[in-house]
Amino acid sequence: MIAGEYRFATPDDAALILRFIKDLAEYERMSDEVVATEDLLREWVFERGKAEVLFVMEEGVEVGFALFFHSFSTFLGRAGIFLEDLFVMPGYRGKGYGKGLLVQLARIARERGCGRLEWNCLDWNQPSIDFYLSLGAQQMDLWTTYRITGDTLEGLAAEGDKGSLPS
Repeated sequence: MIAGEYRFATPDDAALILRFIKDLAEYERMSDEVVATEDLLREWVFERGKAEVLFVMEEGVEVGFALFFHSFSTFLGRAGIFLEDLFVMPGYRGKGYGKGLLVQLARIARERGCGRLEWNCLDWNQPSIDFYLSLGAQQMDLWTTYRITGDTLEGLAAEGDKGSLPS
């Protein structure tokens, strides 16, 4: 039996999604990096459809969330699901809600014909690492994540400003 009830977020949930994002950022010691707003979440998650959010609830109250989007594997030749964030409120941990969210995401991946479900985890977050390994997840030791943001992203993009993007 999977713990909790589940529902997809709607545009009216932007404030709730932002609250979960901020709570996760605090847990990850990254609160100063959150620049998301309710308006940005409404635009990018709901209007542009770039991500989806699944909530887990206890007695009608949202106690955890998973924000995910589709990726693509050239090796598999089909889409996958990338889990950007998974967070369960501290008072509700150990009740199966995190596993329940991952089970639901695995079901969504299967129903959509996706070839994989993947995510990142901070190196220091041993409780989460242990949890993921207990589910049979494989740590991808040969891969390193790289990121370009802010001024660096703008600078790199500016190098191509003299040309045009293909139609």
